[in-house]
Amino acid sequence: MPVRVIIGAQWGDEGKGKVTDFYAKEADAIVRFQGGNNAGHTIMAGDKTFKLHLLPSGIIREDKLSVIGNGVVIDPDVLLREIDELRAMGILANNLRISDRAHLIMPYHKLLDGAEESFRGKEKIGTTKRGIGPCYSDKISRLGIRMEDLLDPEKLREKLNFVIPLKQKLLMAYNIDVQLQIEPIYAHLLEISEKTAPLITDTSVLLRKMLKDGKSILLEGAQGTMLDVDHGTYPFTTSSNTTVGGAVTGTGLPASAIENVTGIVKAYTTRVGEGPFPTELDDEIGYHLGQAGKEFGTTTGRSRRCGWLDLVVVKHAVETSGITEIALTKIDVLTGLKELKVCTAYNIDGRITDNFPAGKAESIRPIYKNLNGWDELDTKMVLKEGHTSLPKEMREYMAFIEKYTGARISMVSIGPHREETIIL
Repeated sequence: MPVRVIIGAQWGDEGKGKVTDFYAKEADAIVRFQGGNNAGHTIMAGDKTFKLHLLPSGIIREDKLSVIGNGVVIDPDVLLREIDELRAMGILANNLRISDRAHLIMPYHKLLDGAEESFRGKEKIGTTKRGIGPCYSDKISRLGIRMEDLLDPEKLREKLNFVIPLKQKLLMAYNIDVQLQIEPIYAHLLEISEKTAPLITDTSVLLRKMLKDGKSILLEGAQGTMLDVDHGTYPFTTSSNTTVGGAVTGTGLPASAIENVTGIVKAYTTRVGEGPFPTELDDEIGYHLGQAGKEFGTTTGRSRRCGWLDLVVVKHAVETSGITEIALTKIDVLTGLKELKVCTAYNIDGRITDNFPAGKAESIRPIYKNLNGWDELDTKMVLKEGHTSLPKEMREYMAFIEKYTGARISMVSIGPHREETIIL
């Protein structure tokens, strides 16, 4: 490796959890580098299904080091609950380390998140209301509470004494009749400190030492490229950088250490929440994709919007993050469709382009290339004989993706389980 980055190449929900878990067996450390518990990764290992929201996907491999990097925002109650849930399933999570620079999601962040979304009215952006955005806002405004503060009670109290009166005024401005009490918040954070202190460390130093020692590191992103706050469908994005730049700033590792960037591409396109979605299908095919693909959010439970594969979006991801190879997921869901459409360009007010625009997304009209579908997929035979036994039309579909994006497909997932994976 020594450093491989896993990037979502669409609007998230591409299957990063399964792919990260697959590559984790080759890594010495698996690191989550951005986002919060607004993300969800599902891993099916044996007869167990793990639904993770904050912890790195590598946490279920107890012989590997799992790290929550400084770019992640942490809801401490969710963190502890998720650890307890894993322990109830036989995973001790003793291999976890948390960056002392990671920011904490505070109770007022959740209140403000909901208030801001309600204030937007018809212009709502589809936030999960988990306090992610306000926490990142405080990080940039230099008002944040960090994991390191849990280790210094005097400093923690000093910060709370300064920040909470400011947040109280904001709540009043939004007409939220909630009184923030410093003492209960402080006492609760001290309880959190007792449980998390052994896990908190300077993970940047830890990871750089592993790098010098020749260890391999897997960096795991949340959400997807089109939710990147800079390069996505702003303002309908998350609050962090989901592209490869976030992997560098969110871990403290040098960009020069990254040897491979794996883009996870779903064989069709989905999106949760509000915002533009050029290839969305509001018909029986869209319904079929949602049902066959079990397209419901791991974190929110919301139904995902479904549509044809948008290669303009995938190319945007490839070029933005320097994706070197593609892991193609859920291609089995397309089985049985006679004809497949793939978006290769946009018509925007009469102008044809194959670049995703910063604005005017609502004016996009997709231009499609028609490809042949396949009737059957013999999963057992493919797993036994390899990718050459995939249906001819499926291989043609994959070849078209490679030619258009310029990135080779190195892995194909033909089912939700670990073993339902083909390496090309």
